[in-house]
Amino acid sequence: METMPKDPVMLMSFINMKMRDEYRTLEDFCMAYSLDKTRLIAEMENAGFSWLPSVRQFR
Repeated sequence: METMPKDPVMLMSFINMKMRDEYRTLEDFCMAYSLDKTRLIAEMENAGFSWLPSVRQFR
């Protein structure tokens, strides 16, 4: 996650933008950035955000 924002709000915005513009699934996003999906979701939840698959966004 070195190339992504460190601030949780900025990270949420970055991921949501990428999901809207470039990736169909969170799995695709994680693969492109060499991330573990479960770990990403857990880290975002620790920051107060939940993954909503129906809208493909963290909120």
